[in-house]
Amino acid sequence: MKPLIALSLSVGILAGVATWLSLTTGLLVWAVFLAWASFYHCGGDWNALKNSIVNNIFGCVLGWVAALLIATIPVPSLIPRAAIVVALTVIVLVLAANVKALSAIPSGFYGYAATFAFLLMTKDALTVSAMTKANMQNGLVAVAVAMLVGNLFGIVSAKLSAALQPSPKATPKHA
Repeated sequence: MKPLIALSLSVGILAGVATWLSLTTGLLVWAVFLAWASFYHCGGDWNALKNSIVNNIFGCVLGWVAALLIATIPVPSLIPRAAIVVALTVIVLVLAANVKALSAIPSGFYGYAATFAFLLMTKDALTVSAMTKANMQNGLVAVAVAMLVGNLFGIVSAKLSAALQPSPKATPKHA
């Protein structure tokens, strides 16, 4: 089977499974897909799995910290406070690339953005009360779990795609 056909089938079938999981468990399918893309963006192999997960989760944590700071710092106007907090946490996200494990900057941004997306689109999620409970209404927990699952779907799709392709024929050795 041609590589693109094998990849299409593996990703398509697993995307259906991810969607079913989302509809039956509440898993954030959009965050799963973002992390899955991050996995392939990082190279689509075992090393990519590690890099993508670490950086996605790091981005989730920084996004969550930013949101928590925005929700708790007593400043008269939300707009400058939010802009300053986001600027500072994004500076940290990018500077952290000096640490090899945190050097996949786009994957960090995927986690950061996904966390804010959840917090801004989910009713009452952007409150200190919601952000400090260890449950799936907490943006950090919900998005980090979905991104971990998305990365795992990435490695499974890569391995399934490889399994659907013929193995290269060994070239005979001549004496």
